[in-house]
Amino acid sequence: MNAFDLSAAAAFRQAAQPRSVTDQRRAQYTNEAVLSATPAQLVTMLYDRLLLDLHRAETAQVAADWDAAREQLLHAQAIVGELSSTLKIDVWDGGEGLLAVYNYASTSLITANVHRDVQATRDCIRILDPLRQAWHDAAASLPAAPVAPQHTAGGALGVA
Repeated sequence: MNAFDLSAAAAFRQAAQPRSVTDQRRAQYTNEAVLSATPAQLVTMLYDRLLLDLHRAETAQVAADWDAAREQLLHAQAIVGELSSTLKIDVWDGGEGLLAVYNYASTSLITANVHRDVQATRDCIRILDPLRQAWHDAAASLPAAPVAPQHTAGGALGVA
């Protein structure tokens, strides 16, 4: 009952272009963590980064730093899109409900960005943080079984 498609590992592979030795090491560490992660761990990584982006966006919105807010909200939208596109709604009864949550979050993120609406960002945090915790709880209850590394091109969702 895996609601997460393993192809989502590709979303983690390509971090932001490193600018320094430290950034290069961080990108290498992230890549290695992603390649050795289980599907459940990949989902928790996505959720962790999603909530990080949302909190950063909220902080930027409150400070009226609209460029930073936009960047964080767009990244959050990309993550929600990845979660949505890899969700297998036919595998479990809750799939359609979770897809509806992702669709709502996506619409709210667009609203937050276009209308500079901090409340829409906060609403996303409010509905997605419990899901993040639920995925962490579910992942913790599974036995550790690393996935063999996949060698496909990936996106730039940058979970580090």
